[in-house]
Amino acid sequence: MSDILFEKRGKAGFVTLNRPKALNALTHPMCSALAAQLTEWAEDPDVAHVVITGAGEKAFCAGGDIRSIYDARMAGEMDGLAEFFKEEYLLNAQIKAYPKPYVALINGIVMGGGVGVSAHGSHRVGTEKTMFAMPETGIGFFPDVGGTYFLPRMPKKTGVYCALSAGRLKQGDALATGVLTHAISEADLPALEAELAENSDVDAVLSRYMVEAEPGPLMAAADMIEHCFSEGSVDAILSKLDESSDEFALKAAQAIRQKSPTSVLIAFEQMQRGGELSFNECMKLEYRIVSEILKGSEFYEGVRAVLVDKDQDPKWSPPSLDQVDKEDLAAYFREPAGGDLPL
Repeated sequence: MSDILFEKRGKAGFVTLNRPKALNALTHPMCSALAAQLTEWAEDPDVAHVVITGAGEKAFCAGGDIRSIYDARMAGEMDGLAEFFKEEYLLNAQIKAYPKPYVALINGIVMGGGVGVSAHGSHRVGTEKTMFAMPETGIGFFPDVGGTYFLPRMPKKTGVYCALSAGRLKQGDALATGVLTHAISEADLPALEAELAENSDVDAVLSRYMVEAEPGPLMAAADMIEHCFSEGSVDAILSKLDESSDEFALKAAQAIRQKSPTSVLIAFEQMQRGGELSFNECMKLEYRIVSEILKGSEFYEGVRAVLVDKDQDPKWSPPSLDQVDKEDLAAYFREPAGGDLPL
């Protein structure tokens, strides 16, 4: 079976991410195939809209296939490591600018690369099993795939919280923050897909299936999050969180301190810049960051600890926020030797 399936059904082009045992993690060939198919369907008068789903019941897509990047680096293959990210980021931009409705049906986990192929579409439809997160700071990486654009635009600094702490959002919070545009019931997915194939009016179809999402803990804590995460530095954010008697705040501070200090500081700088940049400028910034990260060791140590050895005990270098050199940090935001992302 192919890792990604394409089918024209009625008025819709259907995409199925088809690696259920790997939680539908995106591979480089999957990104290339999706970009090519979207280009073809954009010009096809028989395709009114695109619908993307994930196979299985656990995940829409749990991220990019970063294990393959790790394995290549461990094998000494340094050339071409950035090519996967280049194609992935170009795909994210293609989805953001897509000329037809792009409907992501999100059932289960959506993280990292999965966010990149869903959050930039016109319609983000999540079930009660939706679980959104950008967990990259926990593996020595950064919230990419367009996170530079959409996270700073989430209300009350909730996106900054997600970027630094890898906080998880269920259906209610994902809807309230704009990650989702519609909430539906998992039980209605088959009927919804059938109607999307038959009817070219996506909004009319979705309106018949919308449900009221259960409120989540993030928006209940939104005022506190805004108070703490509006600060001008990570140290100041942590100080505000530490001063709070709110359990949510204390857990957020604890989570941030467990992440890669370098990644947390990169993510914070991303959030400061991203709110003022266009989408394409954000993707160029992300390509600059990833080009530098791939040359270092932090990302590979994070992948080792979380996905390879699974000891959950990464040895971050440097190990604390105050030891991260500001000049070293600036390098992540400079144009890479091979040039910027060609957008």
